[in-house]
Amino acid sequence: MAKIQINGRKIALKQNFSIIDMLKKYKLNRKKVAIELNGKILPQNKYNSRKLKNNDKIEIVQFIGGG
Repeated sequence: MAKIQINGRKIALKQNFSIIDMLKKYKLNRKKVAIELNGKILPQNKYNSRKLKNNDKIEIVQFIGGG
């Protein structure tokens, strides 16, 4: 298990869980979010390959349209 923090909330996920797996788990559209991983914006082309590790800190920002 990897113990990580998402938007300030501590959770545990299976080993070898990728960013894209996490987005699917929480039903988030990858085209409508930005991911900050350990203080740096993660490019979308890394979502499949980047595996979550113990103590990773993730901030997820969702884009919402409106006026």
